[in-house]
Amino acid sequence: MKRSRFTEEQIIGMIREQESGQKTADVCRRHGISEATFYKYKAKYGGMDVSDTRRLKALEDE
Repeated sequence: MKRSRFTEEQIIGMIREQESGQKTADVCRRHGISEATFYKYKAKYGGMDVSDTRRLKALEDE
């Protein structure tokens, strides 16, 4: 599987930017990702904290 160029913390930051009221297109343009990629990240990491993503990563690595 291809490794993301963004850390989980950065991805959560992007999601929080969008949830705080910024337009999805603006967030995607600023970070250089497509809206499809953003929504894929949101489906996987939406509603998580950084500590939750570390736990998820540990489980995926097992």
